[in-house]
Amino acid sequence: MKMGRGAGRALPLAMALLLALHLHATPASAAPKSYLVIFDGPPPSPTGLAAALGGTVDLIYSFGSIKGLGIQIDSLLVPVLKLLSGVVAVIEDKLYAVQTTRSWEFLGLQNSNGEAHDVWKNVGKFGEGVIIANVDTGVSPISASFRDDGTLPKPANWIGGCQPGYSGCNNKLIGARVFNEGIKAMSEQNGEQVNQTEVNSPWDYEGHGTHTLSTAGGGFVPNVGALGHGTGTAKGGSPRAHVASYKACFKEGCSGLDILRAILTAVEDGVHVLSLSVGSPASDYATDTIAIGTAYAVTQLVVVVAAGGNDGPAAGSISNVAPWMLTVGASTMDRTFPADVVIGTKTITGQSLSGSTDQPCAMISGEKANAAGQSAANSSLCVPGSLDPAKVRGKIVVCTRGSNGRVAKGEVVKDAGGVGMVLCNAAASGDDVSADPHIIPAAHCSYSQCIDIFNYLQSDPSPMGAIKTRDAELGVKPSPVMAAFSSRGPNTITPQILKPDIIAPGVNVIAAYSQEVSPTGLASDSRRVAYMVESGTSMSCPHVAGIAGLLRAKYPKWNPNMVYSAIMTTANRGGNDGVGIRDETGSAATPFSYGSGHVNPVRALDPGLVYDTTTHDYLNFICSLRPTDTQGLLPVSLPLPLDILWTLLIRVFHGTDSNPFQCSKGANRPEDLNYPSISVPCLPSSGSFTVKRRVRNVGGGAASYTVSITQPAGVTVIVDPSTVSFDGKNPDEEKHFKVTFQVYDPVKAANYVFGGIEWSDGKHHVWSPIVATTKCG
Repeated sequence: MKMGRGAGRALPLAMALLLALHLHATPASAAPKSYLVIFDGPPPSPTGLAAALGGTVDLIYSFGSIKGLGIQIDSLLVPVLKLLSGVVAVIEDKLYAVQTTRSWEFLGLQNSNGEAHDVWKNVGKFGEGVIIANVDTGVSPISASFRDDGTLPKPANWIGGCQPGYSGCNNKLIGARVFNEGIKAMSEQNGEQVNQTEVNSPWDYEGHGTHTLSTAGGGFVPNVGALGHGTGTAKGGSPRAHVASYKACFKEGCSGLDILRAILTAVEDGVHVLSLSVGSPASDYATDTIAIGTAYAVTQLVVVVAAGGNDGPAAGSISNVAPWMLTVGASTMDRTFPADVVIGTKTITGQSLSGSTDQPCAMISGEKANAAGQSAANSSLCVPGSLDPAKVRGKIVVCTRGSNGRVAKGEVVKDAGGVGMVLCNAAASGDDVSADPHIIPAAHCSYSQCIDIFNYLQSDPSPMGAIKTRDAELGVKPSPVMAAFSSRGPNTITPQILKPDIIAPGVNVIAAYSQEVSPTGLASDSRRVAYMVESGTSMSCPHVAGIAGLLRAKYPKWNPNMVYSAIMTTANRGGNDGVGIRDETGSAATPFSYGSGHVNPVRALDPGLVYDTTTHDYLNFICSLRPTDTQGLLPVSLPLPLDILWTLLIRVFHGTDSNPFQCSKGANRPEDLNYPSISVPCLPSSGSFTVKRRVRNVGGGAASYTVSITQPAGVTVIVDPSTVSFDGKNPDEEKHFKVTFQVYDPVKAANYVFGGIEWSDGKHHVWSPIVATTKCG
């Protein structure tokens, strides 16, 4: 039996017991905390563990499938717990956060008349028979998006269901459960009270979970919109799929233990596609319960799609970076919700879902409307209490984005007596604007537009303006454009894996909403709506999950990695104006923003070739992270020793197609994971560096593919062989190739440079982006 901290480093049990008793007798006591404990065999009983520790152990969850326990103990006992025989890892629980009528037409699955593309209806079968689930804030069963129209059969091989006492489940919404022990323990530890109604029910009291689940798999619902805007037929990417909700997120956040229990339960229940619009800043895989849970899910052939986070545009802000999940960034679509700001003879068009002002009104900048004792910096942001009612009453106030929420600023203006708001981006947000359901007439305008507005306010001694909102405008160019909030690469945990993998619509997405909460989430907002606009990578993630459902329906025998590859290698890299994808400032975006590109579901359903990443590949990848193999290339200090990371994840992946498995000495590099993209940090300035890949023909019949190369600046890329041929007789036939890098201009290659390779047989185009640099870490 291996010791928890590696052979030779664990104390004998008797010594550990003495230390535990000594700590237990110490007067000082730390507050209890929650932990995930992984063992190298069947977990002990809580009673047995308490006896070994000499302290109280409260069981939160048992995670049998990964040999783990979720427990609450005094934090002073943690050093002893780590030294007990059989303990592999001790991971403190933490909070995670949650992160459409037009989008499917924009993605090419239906024409301008709303008619479904043959690929969507007949090839992807609208996702029929597939089970898509999310881990989120719950679901509203009264939404029309989840009604049973009587034509859906009962799902096959489904053992899940609904929480006792929860009504609303049917052959469409087949599961609704809540996992709350972790959040209740954390709230108790922090001396906080939770809303018992919300925390104990699978019902959605936030709106987020209903929105994301309906985006992935909601049924067809005609004549719906958001507050009268964007009316059309709402539907998910797999509208004939079955859907299930695993509630692990609440107003307080999402406990990592609750998320882990939800993921493992979804796998046990028989889910095919798991959508995770939840995350936290990237952390070592061995301390990230999402990474641990999804590693197990992938071994059980569950497709995992995860939001990349809303911490952009900062470099290295991407989260959910493990290679066994498909990580999604957010971009715009070709629809806006115009709101005109009329100032003098000029009209500036922003976005909003609010109403209009009845007539022209006096205008004032928040900066000049500060209340007594409040700085101009505070009042420019329209934070609570910063505005002087005497200066604001009856006026339109111009507020700058930042600090508090966008709709909350409108509430501040209204409370001070203002009648409208212009919300202006700061320079960092560029042209990234959102259509929000403001409680007063409002328009959200870009940074460049707001320069004109501020110039007008400064030049006119009595500035006047009006806000006039209009219905949705379609065909907007350029689209897609990166959302400023979408988190960016590089991957700070393993830079050899490019993240995000893909982007999808995540701005101003209309989908189902819970009527238990107002559209703004403000307590003063008494409105209730059945469908609402939301923005975030939380919204882009379920778009891709819905598309994964179509792939699962067409190719039920494919493993998750083949689905990931099909989605990534067929993505678009250009906008509807014939130019490459732009970022929020209008500059050219890079793969650190969009990964492989913008998702193209029609092409994804016929990818031609796929990169089939097996469990054996993942095991070798994990082996490559061991200290003897990293050569100091990891860019961050890991909170757990690498041998523990390896031990933990090897045990999660072990046994699917690699039993027994041993790491090959010196033969594993993270760059060689058979991943659909290629990221090579730490390139040598002289000599060459070679990575390995292999592809499988899924296009049917004999085929010959030839490679073309987009060379990164300062680097020469050679692919050998340059042609791969398949005889079509063996459906599992794979072809191996090597990609060699040689730096010819170290100055250019010192920064990240970008290129790619594309395999084509004349019909299919299989793209893999390349990211390279001579920098290490």
